[in-house]
Amino acid sequence: MTDFKAYLSKRSKLVEKNLKKFLPREDSLLIRAMEYSLMAGGKRLRPVLALEAARLCGGSDSDIMPAACALEYIHTYSLIHDDLPAMDNEPTSHRKFGEAAAILAGDALLTEAFALLITSRADSSAKTRAVGILASKAGARGMVKGQSLDTLEGGKWNNKNKKVLAKRLNLIHLNKTAALIEASLCVGAVLAGASDNQMKALETYGRNIGLAFQITDDILDIVGNKKLLGKKGSDRENGKLTYPALYGLDKSYVMARNNIFKAKSSLKIFGRRTAFLESLADYILRREH
Repeated sequence: MTDFKAYLSKRSKLVEKNLKKFLPREDSLLIRAMEYSLMAGGKRLRPVLALEAARLCGGSDSDIMPAACALEYIHTYSLIHDDLPAMDNEPTSHRKFGEAAAILAGDALLTEAFALLITSRADSSAKTRAVGILASKAGARGMVKGQSLDTLEGGKWNNKNKKVLAKRLNLIHLNKTAALIEASLCVGAVLAGASDNQMKALETYGRNIGLAFQITDDILDIVGNKKLLGKKGSDRENGKLTYPALYGLDKSYVMARNNIFKAKSSLKIFGRRTAFLESLADYILRREH
């Protein structure tokens, strides 16, 4: 896809138009805190992926849009909580509105996401299945599990057994990074009436681009431009185990390429309609931030 960035921008703007209208219409500190973080910008990748998965499986933007926006609600809640003083302590929502308001804004976005998802136009069984997918991949068996392993059990990185460390590193990022990407694709697909084979293909694609994204993120933490990345310190300075720390830069890059190959190979079931998803996979490898 030669105009990949233009297409992504167009789809992101479509999501932006819908995000704010789904927020509760009330002038309160809670709603202002929710809106502040939700409308802070970004590529809106997760909702765009939900829309794209639905398109591949015969769905329409208008039918899936509430669910797509629900995925951004979940992503935003996770960012608010990750930035709290008890976690990464980044100067975002809690610095502007106070810690209590930030926690509650995250709680509200998480809860509202499920109420929003079920307003999508699909039959009740598909919506029930979509709720189950999102709860599983965003909760204690998915994204939150990965964040917990990374945050609460960091001391276990002292284990010198490389196989143990490799298994743990993959477990963290299969959940912390990849799970919500998988959820985005699977929720969009199931609401559009996807077959089991289509669901499996999209889940495989999501898992592999999620891992590739994390590996390239770790590489950029070493070789990338800190201003473009929006980072001050580095994972090495913070004592975090990363793919380059465990495998070295060259092998890490090879691993990312292998994940991208697997991701693109999984899309064959959809024929020639996957230009955007293939271009996204390639972009992950060559991105600068």
